[in-house]
Order: sequence, then C-alpha cells, then structure tokens
Amino acid sequence: MQNSATGVIRHNQDVLQVIKSYWQLTKPRIILLLLITTAGGMWIAAQGQVDPVLLIVTLLSGTFAAGSANTINCLYDRDIDYIMERTRSRPLPSGRVSPRDALIFAITLAVLSFGLLTYFANLLSACLAMSGIFFYVVVYTHWLKRHSTQNIVIGGAAGAIPPLVGWAAVTGDLSWAAWVLFAIIFLWTPPHFWALAIMIREDYAKVGVPMLPVVDGNEPTSKQIFYYTLSLIPVSLLLVYPLHVMGAVYATIALLLGGIFVQKAWKLMQAPSDLMVARSTFKYSILYLMLLCAGMGIDSLPMTHQMVSAIAQHMQTVIGALL
Repeated sequence: MQNSATGVIRHNQDVLQVIKSYWQLTKPRIILLLLITTAGGMWIAAQGQVDPVLLIVTLLSGTFAAGSANTINCLYDRDIDYIMERTRSRPLPSGRVSPRDALIFAITLAVLSFGLLTYFANLLSACLAMSGIFFYVVVYTHWLKRHSTQNIVIGGAAGAIPPLVGWAAVTGDLSWAAWVLFAIIFLWTPPHFWALAIMIREDYAKVGVPMLPVVDGNEPTSKQIFYYTLSLIPVSLLLVYPLHVMGAVYATIALLLGGIFVQKAWKLMQAPSDLMVARSTFKYSILYLMLLCAGMGIDSLPMTHQMVSAIAQHMQTVIGALL
C-alpha cells in the first residue's frame, strides 16, 4: 500500500511491528517527562499520600492524552519529517502507518483519556487534559511551529498542563501552588528545546521551521536560554515561600539543581556554537526536571516532615544549651 503523503510503499508487518509503530507515534520518551510532572503535582496536592488507584488511572490517562497529541503532531508534520534524516524513519513518513489509521488511533486515545479521568477523577482534570491536546495540536503545531520564533515559548504551555491535571485529579480545583508548577514547566521548556534546536539547527533550517537559532542565531538563543534558566530558581522557590507547600528539603534540592542548570546555561552563552555544550545543557535540562519533581515527592513525605521537625528541635535544644 502506498502512503499518499510521501510516496513511500508501506510494507507488510507482523503484529509486534505494528504495535511498535503505533507506540513510536506517541513519542514515549516525551511522555515520560510529562508523567513525572503529573505525578509531582498529585504528590504535592495529596501531601505525599496519593490514592494508588487514582495515581495509576491519572498517569494512564495522561499517557493517552499525550500520546494522542503527539500522534496528531506526527500526522501534521509528516511532510517535514520525511525531509529530515533524523525523522524520516518515523511510522508516518516511512509509510508504516497510514494517515487515516493514525488519526483514528489519536481520537481513540483522546476519548479514553477523557473517559477515564471523568469517571475516576473529575471533569476538571479531564477538560484540562483535553485542553493540553488542543493547545499542542492547534496553537503550537498548526499555528506557531512553522510561523514564529516564539513557537516554543507560547507552545510550552501545552507541556505545562500535566501538573495541573495531576493537581485537579486529587483536589478537584487549582490552587496557586498548581499554577506555580505550571510556571516552572513553562519557564523550563525554552531552555530545554532551544538547546536541542541549537544541536539540530541545520535540520530545522532545511525544512523552514523558524526556530530561534535558525532565525536569530545561536548567540541570541543562548542568551535567552540563560535568562529563562535564571528565572527558574526564584519561581521554583515560590512553593517554599510564600506558598509554604514545600519545605527545607525541596528548597535545598531546588537551589542545587537550579545552580547547576544556570552554570550550564552560562557556559553555553560563552560558547553558543559548541554543540557539545548545547548537548550537555539539553541532557541536564531533562535531569533537572526529573530530580526537581523527585525533590517535591521526597519533601511531601510524612517521614520527611518528621525528620525535619526532629532536626529543628535538636538544633533548638543545642542552641538553647549554648546560650
């Protein structure tokens, strides 16, 4: 069967190859990060005591929602994916999955996500998940990606919705802390993707996608990466003060991780065309987000609260004895 979008002949596959092709359409590596932020939002909202069933269902629903959005993104971008060497072997440009089947798959995932969240959590979390799909597909993929250097900045809102879904699934509403989580992901997105864009700048230039490094160059891009990274530190600490939903353990982790991130962004600003430095910044951005969310989880545990209280009391006793 021939793929009309690319002219590539679609070869027959066994069942495992078919499953692998549809799995690749969902971009599972991207989904993992989204699920970590979703779990982080749930963990804080539940103060470290999340209902296991709700956690599993929400993460599964988040997987379906993100998979749906990523599949439609692959469907929309199959023309430029065919041109770039890095993406030519993806299921749609290679012809292993037809556009019609990909669309049916995406719609099915979205319906499953909405249904599961509505039934097991609440309507707010389900609507937030659908808004994430809409924002990623319509605002980012269709409107911004091929037309604006700010595509990643504005489009980053789509990737910042998962912690809101997690928070809403637990509480049924959205507090200021939930919006701070949103802001953290929103500010993290440009340094993460622009570092990648510096690495694969030529690919984006070849297909006419106006990523910031392509239009403005690596030097202005590296400066933007540094400024966004620097802003992450005070915003991440808003959870400690004035919101008081995180404590000293998280504050220490956030400062340490943020400091390393700023250092890497600074190095990139000094050598904006060094692809190894860009790669290091990109890889660390992933580690930063994972460890920051892990820090949220650790700080939320009742055991951590008890430990911190015990240390504080001990210090007060020692100080009192010295005075």
